[in-house]
Amino acid sequence: MSSSLVTLSLRDNGLRGNLTDGVLYLSACGFQGSIPPSFSNLTHLTSLNLSANKIESELQSTLSNLQHLIHLDLSYNKLEGPLPNNITGFSNLTSLMLYRNLLNGTIASWCLSLPSLIDLDLSENQFSGHISAISSYSLERLSLSHNKLKGNIPEAIFSLVNLTKLDLSSNNLSGSVNFPLFSKLQNLGRLNLSQNNQLSLNLKSNVNNSFSRLWSLDLSSMDLTEFPKIIRKSRVPNWLHEASSSLYELDLSHNLLTQSLHQFSWNQLLGYLDLSFNSITGGFSPSVCNANAIEILNLSHNKLTGTIPQCLANSSSLQVLDLQLNKLHSTLPCTFAKDCQLRTLDFNGNQLLEGFLPESLSNCIYLEVLDLGNNQIKDVFPHWLQTLPELKVLVLQANKLYGPIAGLKTKHGFRSLVIFYVSSNNFSGPIPKAYIKKFEAMKNVVLDSNGQYMEISTLQSENMYSDFVTTTTKAITMKMDKIRNDFVSIDLSQNRFEGEIPNAIGELHSLRGLNFSHNRLIGRIPQSMGNLRNLESLDLSSNMLTGGIPTELSNLNFLQVLKLSNNHLVGEIPQGKQFSTREEGFGFGWKPVAIGYGCGMVSGVGMGCCVLLIGKPQWLVRMVGGQLNKKVKRKTRTRSNENGSRMN
Repeated sequence: MSSSLVTLSLRDNGLRGNLTDGVLYLSACGFQGSIPPSFSNLTHLTSLNLSANKIESELQSTLSNLQHLIHLDLSYNKLEGPLPNNITGFSNLTSLMLYRNLLNGTIASWCLSLPSLIDLDLSENQFSGHISAISSYSLERLSLSHNKLKGNIPEAIFSLVNLTKLDLSSNNLSGSVNFPLFSKLQNLGRLNLSQNNQLSLNLKSNVNNSFSRLWSLDLSSMDLTEFPKIIRKSRVPNWLHEASSSLYELDLSHNLLTQSLHQFSWNQLLGYLDLSFNSITGGFSPSVCNANAIEILNLSHNKLTGTIPQCLANSSSLQVLDLQLNKLHSTLPCTFAKDCQLRTLDFNGNQLLEGFLPESLSNCIYLEVLDLGNNQIKDVFPHWLQTLPELKVLVLQANKLYGPIAGLKTKHGFRSLVIFYVSSNNFSGPIPKAYIKKFEAMKNVVLDSNGQYMEISTLQSENMYSDFVTTTTKAITMKMDKIRNDFVSIDLSQNRFEGEIPNAIGELHSLRGLNFSHNRLIGRIPQSMGNLRNLESLDLSSNMLTGGIPTELSNLNFLQVLKLSNNHLVGEIPQGKQFSTREEGFGFGWKPVAIGYGCGMVSGVGMGCCVLLIGKPQWLVRMVGGQLNKKVKRKTRTRSNENGSRMN
C-alpha cells in the first residue's frame, strides 16, 4: 500500500481468486474509522470496494489521485458531510456507488459530469438542494432516491439517451414535467418518480407507443389529481392503454384514482401490479384472466365490488393476492390450483364474503399468510390448514365460524404458525391444547435485533410486498403495517371457549401477546405463564377465573399490559419487579374493585375493574414497523440485480 506498510493480514476472510495489483475488494470486513490517505498511493488500482463496513468521516478528495480507477464502491458505510468539490480525477470512472451513507449538502457537480460514468447511485443519503446540470451522457443507471432533493427535474435528464434506469423517488421534487418527455429515453426500462407529491406530471392524452422498453413504472404516492383532464378527474391514466405491452411492474398505489376497474387494460406480461389505497370502483372484468403471468396483485383499500374471479385462484404464478378492505361479496373461489404458488392471501375486511372455506386451499403448500378476517364466513374450524408447512399467519377473526377447535391429523400441525387470530367468532369447547403443543415456531423464535419483516418480492422487481395484519378487540383496533419475523401472538377472545387454561401455554416462550378475554374460562391462572418471559400484553379479562394471581407473573420483565378484570380472582397482588413499577406517565395503577378494598387486594367480585398498565406496549412500538402510508418498500440491494434492463 505504501513504503511504510509493515503488516497486512487478511486471514480468515474467505477471500478467493487470483491476487492482482489492480483490484482491492474489502467489502463487509468490519473496518471502522476513515479511509487512510495512503490509499491515494495505489495509483494502479482499477477497482476499489469498501462497501458494507463502518467507515466514517468525510469522503477524501485524495482518492481522485487514483487516475486508473474504474469502479468505486463505498456504499453501506457511515460517510458523512458534503462531497468534496475539488475532485478533478476519475476520468475513467464508470461506476460510483455511494448509497446508504450519511452524505449531505448539494450533489457536487463533478459527480454528474464524469465523462465515462455508466452507473451512479447516490440514493439513501441526505443530499439536499436542486439537481444540477447533468453532462455524463454515458449514464445508463441513475439513482438519486431517498434524499431531500427539491426543485424541478432538470431538462438535461431527457438528453441521457442511454439511460435504462432512472430513480428519483422519495424526494421533495416539485414543478411540472411533461411525462411524454421520458419517451425520448428510448432505452429506459425502469422509471420511478414515486413519493414526490409536489411533482405534477403533465400527461398528454396523445402519447404514442414510444415506451418500447419500459417494463417497470412506479408513480405511487404522487397525488395524481394534478394530471390534466384525465387525472384531474381521478382516473386511471388512459396512456397506460397505449403503453408498451412489455410492462411488467406497475405501481400506482396511494393516489386518488376513482375509475372503474373495468377500464383497466390487463397486460399479459404484467407480473407486479399495485393499485392499493385508491378509490377504484367496479368489479373485475373477464380480461383479468389474461394476466396469466401476474405474481403480486395488490388491489387493497379500494371500493371494488362484485365477486372474486375464479381464474385468480386457478393461477399457477400468483404469489400474493391482496383484496382486503373492499366491498367484494358472494363466496370465496371454489377451488385453488393444484400447483398453487400463493404465499399471501388476504381478503380481510370485505364484510360481505360468506359461505364455506374451500378445502382446496390446502393445495397452496407455500402459503405463509392467510387473512380472511372481518367477513361473513360460516363454517367450522379449518383443521386441514395444518397441512400447510409454511403457514405463519392465520387470521380468521370476526366471522361466523363455530364449533370446537379440535382435530390433529398430522404430526407437525401448524408447526410454523406465529400469529393465530380467531377472535370474535362462535367457537366453543376447550382451549385447543393439542394445537398449542404443536405450535413449534412459537416456542423458539429467535429475537430479531435487525428488525426483519415478512416480505415478498418477485425475481425481477425492486419493490417488495409487506404483509400486515389488523387485530380488533373491544378496546382497540391495531394495525401492523409490517409484521416482524419475531412477532408472536395469539388472540382467542370474544368466543365461547370454556374449561381451564392449559398449562401447555407456558411452553410458548416466544409469545409477545396473548388474549383469552371474553370467554367462559374457569379455574386458576396457570403458574406456567411465568415462563412467558417475552410476553408484553396479557388479557384474561371477562372470564370466570378463580384463585389468586400467580407470583410467577412478576417475573415477566417485558409485560406492559395486564388485564384481569371481570373475573373471580382473590388474594394479594404480587409484589416486586414489574408489579412494583410506578411510571406515572404510563397510567400505572390498580383500580379498586369495590369500596373498602385497597390497592393491595383483589376482590372476588366479578364486576370490578382490575387492569394494570405498566408502560407503553412495546409491540406497538417495536413490532409495528415502517411507513404508515405505503406498504411497499425497496428490495435489499444486490449488485447482480442492480441494472436497468429486465432480467431474463
